[in-house]
Amino acid sequence: MNKKINIKLDLADNKKFDSSKLKNKTILFFYPKALTSGCSIEVSDFQKKMSKFKKLGFDIVGASKDDVERNTTFAEKFKLKYPLGSDLGDACNNLGIWIEKSMYGKKYFGINRSTFILDKNGQVLHSWSNVKVKGHVDVVIDYIRENNL
Repeated sequence: MNKKINIKLDLADNKKFDSSKLKNKTILFFYPKALTSGCSIEVSDFQKKMSKFKKLGFDIVGASKDDVERNTTFAEKFKLKYPLGSDLGDACNNLGIWIEKSMYGKKYFGINRSTFILDKNGQVLHSWSNVKVKGHVDVVIDYIRENNL
């Protein structure tokens, strides 16, 4: 992808995430819905490997279209040590991950589960879409190591 993105997300405690003001390289992952089974596994997997990401020089931020209160409850439930952002604007649209889905014949819009590796300047170094949760965090770590990011 290798393009600069400008993503703004609302965090707990009236804080903001702004991809143009990163302190470190960042893993930014988007999940469809807080407090659901697949998303719970995903946030937990990133939490379990957080020390590996830190050693590689990366921060982690998760995000969804859920409101700040729901994401705060989600983060507290799993004792996350990284923030969860709420896309209350058009970040998902701008990234092309707000897509039409279908379940039981009913069409609706939702997040295409995706992960982005950002450098300190908000440049996308690599991304994955249609992410399958199982084993994904290890795939991200392996990619960072193999590409000396």
